[in-house]
Amino acid sequence: MRKYELMYILRPDLEQDVVTATVEKFQGVISNGGEITKHDVMGKRRLAYEIKKFRDGFYVLVNFTAEPAVVAEVDRQLKIADEVIRHLVVNDVA
Repeated sequence: MRKYELMYILRPDLEQDVVTATVEKFQGVISNGGEITKHDVMGKRRLAYEIKKFRDGFYVLVNFTAEPAVVAEVDRQLKIADEVIRHLVVNDVA
């Protein structure tokens, strides 16, 4: 299993319960074949530049270990989720 780091940004106009449900949904996808080592909901922050007409977003950082198939499934679901405005999954070599 490899180490990965996932950062995703949720739309700022979401209610807190929707943010919590979305975070739990992606945690479940990762936990189904992987192991979360660190999870941090960083809260609402200002974006460096406008993304899809939004100036703010809810930042979430997740460090996990998983097989590449799990990463592909997480990436697929992040792409189709309406709540997510930007995401990035990288190998954590540290």
